[in-house]
Amino acid sequence: MTLQTPPFVSPVTLRLNGVRLEPLALSHEEGLAEAAADGKLWELRITSVPAPQETRAYIETALAMREAGSRFAFAVRDDASGKVLGSTSYHDIVPALKRVEIGYTWYRQSVQRTHVNTTCKLLMMGHAFDTLGCAVVGWRTDNFNFASQRAIERLGARRDGVIRHHALRRDGTVRDTVMYSMVAGEWPEAKAQLLYLLNRRQDKD
Repeated sequence: MTLQTPPFVSPVTLRLNGVRLEPLALSHEEGLAEAAADGKLWELRITSVPAPQETRAYIETALAMREAGSRFAFAVRDDASGKVLGSTSYHDIVPALKRVEIGYTWYRQSVQRTHVNTTCKLLMMGHAFDTLGCAVVGWRTDNFNFASQRAIERLGARRDGVIRHHALRRDGTVRDTVMYSMVAGEWPEAKAQLLYLLNRRQDKD
């Protein structure tokens, strides 16, 4: 009997600061559609947020990619109420290189510019470096998504460069993709900075 190699990213639920990351499932369809409707996020041309009628297909695609080993998607929830706040994923998973990227990230408008994104990134980066033993974590974003670029840079990631004419946007135009990364040796300092930022925010609340 042949033993099946376990996936590099196994199902896990991560919690911190009232935020819960749990494996994305079809049961999240209604909550995910409601989160996207908070700000009509699917109307933004530089994101991949699903329109209400596309939510089930969005989840099914994520689950198929999980089965293939290339992506592991999470639902982001408020830990107390269970309300779905958005979604985020490990993707472009390369076990041989101990590399993952973090992306497919979006949150309902009402929790943007709060502690939610910083908390999620701290959880995912910590799991990637400390549990999965990743050598590098990467990010990619649209060349016109300046808010995303600033957010990635605040994490301590380094800009690696730009891939020209790289991917289709939802409106049919072709984007340039800005690539970022962080190697394992940079994680302790980045972790300390993220914890500092979260503590400062909590002191103000």
